[in-house]
Amino acid sequence: MDLFQKCYEFTRADEVKALGLYPYFRPVQENEGPEVMLEGRRVIMAGSNNYLGLTSHPDVKQAAIDAVNRYGTGCSGSRYLTGTIDLHNELETRLAAYLGYESVLLFSTGYQTALGVISGLVGKGDYVISDKENHACIISGCMLAKGGFAEFVRYKHNDMDDLERVIQRIPEGAGKFIVTDGVFSVSGELVDLPRMVDVAERYGARILVDDAHATGVVGVGGRGTASHFGLVHRTDMTMGTFSKTFASLGGFVAGPERVINYLKHHSPALIFSASPTPASVAAALAALDIVERQPELIDQLIANADYMRSGLAGLGFEVIDSRTGIVPVVLGDVEKTLFMWRQLYDKGVFVNAFVPPGVPPTLSMLRTSYMATHRREHLDKILSIFAEVGRELGLIS
Repeated sequence: MDLFQKCYEFTRADEVKALGLYPYFRPVQENEGPEVMLEGRRVIMAGSNNYLGLTSHPDVKQAAIDAVNRYGTGCSGSRYLTGTIDLHNELETRLAAYLGYESVLLFSTGYQTALGVISGLVGKGDYVISDKENHACIISGCMLAKGGFAEFVRYKHNDMDDLERVIQRIPEGAGKFIVTDGVFSVSGELVDLPRMVDVAERYGARILVDDAHATGVVGVGGRGTASHFGLVHRTDMTMGTFSKTFASLGGFVAGPERVINYLKHHSPALIFSASPTPASVAAALAALDIVERQPELIDQLIANADYMRSGLAGLGFEVIDSRTGIVPVVLGDVEKTLFMWRQLYDKGVFVNAFVPPGVPPTLSMLRTSYMATHRREHLDKILSIFAEVGRELGLIS
């Protein structure tokens, strides 16, 4: 069979486009945070991961501009060779101090961080143990490690009893690496880290928490999941991204200095990739300055998300509860989800439509997410439009 045959037979996206219900790859023409220009009109953005609204902050933009003027547009090499500039080292040192770890290593994207850390540490005879609902980057990292003859096993979502059942079956002398989202990106749920740490310590396993949706959102001053639970000293490693709270692009992993040093010399994803650009690193540094200087932004983010959780549930929608910036509205049906997405968009609100295979068959949803910079008038407008569309479609009374 021709390798390309499946490509020619894939028509689902074209069919949805023909119905006018395709919610993906919509180009943003201007971005001011809570409001964006999409296809020639201004809409309220309720689907961005720009949690603190820093992508349009003047200090962040100026830092990127200054970095381009000083260093140029790229580093033209990997961190391992000619691609390290002083800003990389500065951000690593600053992040380590901020997060409470010995050392930090930067990668070019958050996705690449997961690939590089998991496959860089887990080798032949080791076991990587993953939550069944972890982000795709973690699953890819686990599969890459499996290709290097590591063992890959999974446990039921956020079920620490099942984690213990799985880990009990692993040979006692094997290396064990538990990998989990800190805040699960679809639902906004927090991992049960206290119980996970107990299981890991009981069976000699190490832990890596992906805080992509937690850094700058939960924990003391936005320091993430381990900080939220007071478990930084018992959580071996944390990784994250600059593409959300830090208003940039890139990724990082924090952990013991000896482990970070090992990854510097053994992670192909680091050694054979071009380093983060000067503008990206400078923007992330400026964002970190703001997070440390203005922790009240995190309080405002959570207050906005809580207001929307309460408001949407009060209208009669099924809302997954959490303590983060993510507020999913579960509709359960693919067609209803796409129809409602289109109606919301037409009336001036952009949210994210999550349908299978991105979610289980009964969990089609509109995933909304909020920013510290959303004003009350934005939030009330979103609620008003949700109420109008929900009633028009018979989803609420």
